[in-house]
Amino acid sequence: MLVGGLLLLVGSLLPWVSTPFGSLSGVAGPGLWTLCAGTLAVAGALLPYRRVALAHAAVPGVAVAGIAVWQLGRIVHINASTGSWGELLPGMGLVMVAGAAVILLRTAYRMYSVA
Repeated sequence: MLVGGLLLLVGSLLPWVSTPFGSLSGVAGPGLWTLCAGTLAVAGALLPYRRVALAHAAVPGVAVAGIAVWQLGRIVHINASTGSWGELLPGMGLVMVAGAAVILLRTAYRMYSVA
């Protein structure tokens, strides 16, 4: 859970979209939301209470997974509407945030199934 939270924190600050003219940062928009979710996940990893830690893994995991899917959908929509397939690509930050969401959801599932 700590690894997923730290990946969220770092991935929120990295570029989210790669274009031929440069990279676009996610910090101006949804990156702030994922940054807040990352702090919740790190805080939940440090709590000794199982149910609260489970909530601190599940809620940010679901929210960040939704944000990552939404951003990927926007990239596909912009590529399709402009006819420039392959010009806009997901950046390293978006990939890290999506991976962190998978790690947090897997952690929440394991905490729930073991208890």
